Order: sequence, then C-alpha cells, then structure tokens
Amino acid sequence: MDHKFKLGDKETSQEKITLKQRLERNEGVNHVLICGKGIQGAILMFMGIVVLTMKASVIEMFLVLLATGIHSNKDMTKKIKRPKLAVPQINCDVKAGKIINPEFVVKCPAGCQDPKYHVYGTDIYASYSSVCGAAIHSGVLDNSGGKILVRKVAGQSGYKGSYSNGVQSLSLPRWRESFIVSEGKPQKGVTYPSALTYSSTKSPPAKTGEATKVYQKPPVPGTTAQPVTLMQVTGAPATEATHTSLPKPSPSTGSTTSSLRPQPVGHRSWELGEMDLWQPGLVLLDAGFVPKEELSTQSLDPVSQGDANCKVDLSFLIDGSSSIGKRRFRIQKQFLADVAQALDIGPGGPLMGVIQYGDNPAAQFNLRTHMNSQDLKTAIEKITQRGGLSNAGRAISYMTKNFFSKANGNRGSAPNVAVVIVDGWPTDKVEEPSRFARESGINIFFITVEGATENEKQYVTEPNFLNKAVCRTNGFYSLSVQSWFSLHKTVQPLLKRVCDTDRLACSKTCWNSADIGFVIDGSSSVGTGNFRTVLQFVANISKAFEISETDTRIGVVQYTYEQRLEFGFDDYTTKSDILNAINRVGYWSGGTSTGAAINYALEQLFKKSKPNKRKLMILITDGRSYDDVRIPAMVAHHKGVITYAIGIAWAAQDELEVIATHPASDHSFFVDEFDNLHRFVPKVIQNICTEFNSQPRN
Repeated sequence: MDHKFKLGDKETSQEKITLKQRLERNEGVNHVLICGKGIQGAILMFMGIVVLTMKASVIEMFLVLLATGIHSNKDMTKKIKRPKLAVPQINCDVKAGKIINPEFVVKCPAGCQDPKYHVYGTDIYASYSSVCGAAIHSGVLDNSGGKILVRKVAGQSGYKGSYSNGVQSLSLPRWRESFIVSEGKPQKGVTYPSALTYSSTKSPPAKTGEATKVYQKPPVPGTTAQPVTLMQVTGAPATEATHTSLPKPSPSTGSTTSSLRPQPVGHRSWELGEMDLWQPGLVLLDAGFVPKEELSTQSLDPVSQGDANCKVDLSFLIDGSSSIGKRRFRIQKQFLADVAQALDIGPGGPLMGVIQYGDNPAAQFNLRTHMNSQDLKTAIEKITQRGGLSNAGRAISYMTKNFFSKANGNRGSAPNVAVVIVDGWPTDKVEEPSRFARESGINIFFITVEGATENEKQYVTEPNFLNKAVCRTNGFYSLSVQSWFSLHKTVQPLLKRVCDTDRLACSKTCWNSADIGFVIDGSSSVGTGNFRTVLQFVANISKAFEISETDTRIGVVQYTYEQRLEFGFDDYTTKSDILNAINRVGYWSGGTSTGAAINYALEQLFKKSKPNKRKLMILITDGRSYDDVRIPAMVAHHKGVITYAIGIAWAAQDELEVIATHPASDHSFFVDEFDNLHRFVPKVIQNICTEFNSQPRN
C-alpha cells in the first residue's frame, strides 16, 4: 500500500517526493512502511523523512564533489604543461672557472667579440677564458649572442691559441680545468640549472625567499676565513654554519722504539736521547687534508689586512725526517712561528702555508687556511713530525703540481715563493724538480742546516745539490746554517729577500719565460750595411731579456729564396754568447720567400721549444714575399706561436697584418727606412710584456 509522507496534517512538498523518487532509483528503496498510529506513527514518519533526506543530501553532495573533482582534474591536466627551460644570462666577461656547475645552458649578450674578453685555447678552452668569447671563437655563436651549452672537462697540459671567427685566442702552458662549447640545445633527459652557482660572492643576487648555495664564506675583517658549506635563504635570517667533523688519525699504540725507520747508508742519526720517537700512525695527512683543529681556529680580535709591501704567496717545505730528532724538529717549528710573527699575515699582504716531507710530502695547511699571524702560529704548534727519509725532491714536485693552485689560495697577482729547509742533505735528487718549479713560476729558496762534512760528502745523493736547485749561485736564494741552534738568526735575512719582490727573478716573468725566434730577411734588396742595422735591432731586443737554459732562449733564422738556421734555442745559454752569435751572422743575399721561411722556422726552430715556454716569432722583412704567406701564418697561429711582423721600406703592410698575431695593431710595425728601426725596440718589448701580463698565473 502506498503512503504519503505526512508531518502532522500536512503533506510533504513535491520537492520531497521528487527527492524520495530519486533515492528510490539510486538506493533501490521502493517504499517506506510507517507502522503505528497517532503520535508514534507521526514520530516514525518524521524520522523516516529525516533519514531519507540526510541520505539524499550526502549522496547528492558526494556526486557534486565527484563531478567537480573530475572536472577540476581535467582542467589541471590541460593547464599543466612542461615548463620552458629558464636560461640564465651572463655577461661577456664571465669566466667558466667562476661557475661551479659542471654542465649548463646560458645566454650570451651581443658584443662579446671584443679582444678585452680573453680566450685561451682552441676547441677545448681553459676555464680562465670568457665563456661567451670562447663560444664565438669556436663558431657556436656570432657577435649577436645567443644560447650555448657549456660542459666542463679536465684540465689540459697545454692550450694552443688561434685566430677564428674574429677572435684571437691565446696560448697557455697548462690549466687545472677546461670546458667545451656547443649549441644551446638541451639534451634529452638532462636537467640544466635555471640559476648558476658561482664560486665567489659576485654571483647574481638571489630573489627573496630563494635558496642559494654558498660554497665559500668570504673573509670578514676580525675573523679568519674558513671554507664552509651552508644553505641560506635570502630574505630570512641565515642559519649558522657548523664545521663538519673530519676523520682524525688515531695514534699508533705500538712500541715507539720499534717504529723508528731505518736510515740510508751514511745518513746521520741523532742519539736516541734527543731523537723524535716517530710513530707511523701519529699524523699521516693526505695531500690537502686539514685537521679538524685547524678548521676551528678562529680569532675574534680585529686583524690586519697584511703587509702590502710583502705581498707574496709563501710555502715552507719543512724536514720531518727521522734523522732530525725531536729537539731539532721543535727548533724548526719555532723558526716557522718566528717567521709567522715577523710577517704581517693577511689577505692584502703575505699568505703562508706549510708542507712537511719525510718519505712522502703532505700539506699541513694551505695558503688560505689561516689569514692572520696568531692563527698561523697556533697551527704551527700542532704540527707533528712524520718521520722517514728526507725526500726534498719529491716534496718540491708535489708543491709544484698541487700547492700553488687557486683552490689552495694562490692569488695570481702575488709572487710564488717556496722555502725548503733541509737537515744536512736530501736523500733524493732536487735538480730537476727545482728546475720545473722555477719554470712554473716559483721562486725556490734553500736553507741547509748542518751541511755535510768532508767525511760525510761521500754519502750525499746529489753532489753540489744546492747550486743545482737554485737559479742563482750568488747566495741570494740559499742560506747555509752551521747549527740548528743558530737557525733563528736567519729569520730577518730570509724575509728581507722573500719580500724583495723586485729581485725575485726566478719566477716566470715576461723577461725569462719565452723562446724568441728571429726570422730575418737576407734578400739582395737589404744590402750589407742595412743587414748590420737589422742585427743590431735583434741584439737590442735580446739584451732586455734574462737569458739562460731555464730562462728566455734565443734563436735566429735567415732567409732568402732558401732558409738557414743561424743558431737554435739550445746553442747558447748566456747573454754574452747570444750577442756574440748575433754579431757573427753573415749576410746571405738572394730573393724573398717569407712564407717558406715561416714554415722553416716552425719546423727547425720552434719544434724544439719547451712546452712551458711562450713561443715568440719576430719576423723582419723589407719587401713583398714571392710566395704566399697566409697559410704559413695560419699554421704558426694555430701552433700557438705569437708572431710580430716588422716591415721596412718596401714591405707590404697588408702582408704584415696577415703574418702578425691578432690584433695586428699590437703585433705589426712599419718603418720607412732602416735607420729608424731602433725606435721600435721599446715598443716591441713593451707589447711583449703587456701581452704576457694579460695572461693568468696558474
């Protein structure tokens, strides 16, 4: 029996009936039986209506939400699209080495073809290069700019300069990091950073609330700067960085007497009463390892920026061999502390690091670890003797390859100086490692303490090692101390020499770092008298340079139709011998084949140039060449030979510009007659040094 819903004497609205019918369809409810009469029947009928109404409301709400959600998800699906790659923009002067990211896409502005944005290398570029300049040189971009993909690769042993796409790249002996450039098309599956991470505080400012990773805390007056890693959110207070605990070597628990290493035959051993009881496990620092205690050394007092009159990057190589003994090792540490006290250590003055050597070398701390004298003295006090032999040569090689790097605090603008302290004599050879260090731009000083007696000289591994190690035998770079107890007296004499940067001639400068090859026109149009004028010009330029086997070297080629090697780079090693050899060059006479002469000089002269030397060709001619000079000149540029072209009288200026290294305005000169040739000597020398000083010091 069908019943109407009743509440008292009133029927429910049609809306309720419609809702009931919808519920009956959805829930399978056919009807509601109302049992009872009177008040009880009314109550039961009311409750039935409420229950049905609630069920309908809930279901209706659920269906509405479900439909809304599906519709919303469809809208979101339509709206969510893969975001476009946000490409950061950089300036023309940004170097790849300043960017920490190993691979990234950037946008270069227009105008990066300017020569002031230096580029080093060809195809593979040193990270000291302008990123955008390298992109133009490689042909990936033109001067209008655009997007490029940059990928970091390992450092190279040498970089050859070349002229390409309007950019002249420079040569560089070696660099710690390289990069290559390609078109700015992202590779599939590779995510590129939308913001670059820079290695200094000069990186672009981050937006408020954006997380930026800071890799190095810059020096702040009043504190010593230590490398830290922290996450800082700009626009909110930065959280304090805490030092990460480093593994601490555990001391050896074995017998101290059994840990003494055997000495080589003839190497002195001090009596056990004053011998260091060296333990193999006591301090075994790997290269570059800095103990936790060194990291936490901080000074809260205001400190000096350093003595600007002694701005050097200084490394001490101290003898930690077993033969030195405990007492003498303490004297050596006190000597270092006295040096630190005498020097006004600071970022604007001298910086100092220490390498200890025994069987093998290890850096105790580098140049940037301690930025004031007090912190430095505290660190020196904590140095513990390594023991072993006295392998100073191995330590010098390690220092040359690893210590004077930008990561370790090498500033580039300050001379690199190494002071090697030796007890008696080294147990390995030092000549070759020292020569390589000098040719790498490091001034080597030696302090020998209690050198070999006449009876002991038979045991010295390398006789006369001191004169072989330093570049001058006049005593400037070497000090001999008769007794360890007199070592403190050498502090002031040593620092006076180290801080006299004008006399530090053993580091690489424009005066002592090149192989200079003169290519001289000896054709008939020159004549005997004018040829002697040309030779005087060659001699005047040669006089300006420091000439030796390890410094600047000179070679001369004369040409007509044919070519002749007058003398090569290895033939004469003193300035007087070079000047005499130039004076003996005889006039040849003949035609003018300048292109063939350039090829000849590359094969017979520059092929024997040392890899760490700058290659300079100075070509002098008085007429137009009978053969083509373009291809030989391009080959010379590609091989990293910096070419200066000097034309006299009838020389073709368009040829001079082709021969000369770019920019031609700095590398080509023209003089109307031979008698005026001498006026260009200062200008040529000035341009050679200006170009050298524009190169980075690694």
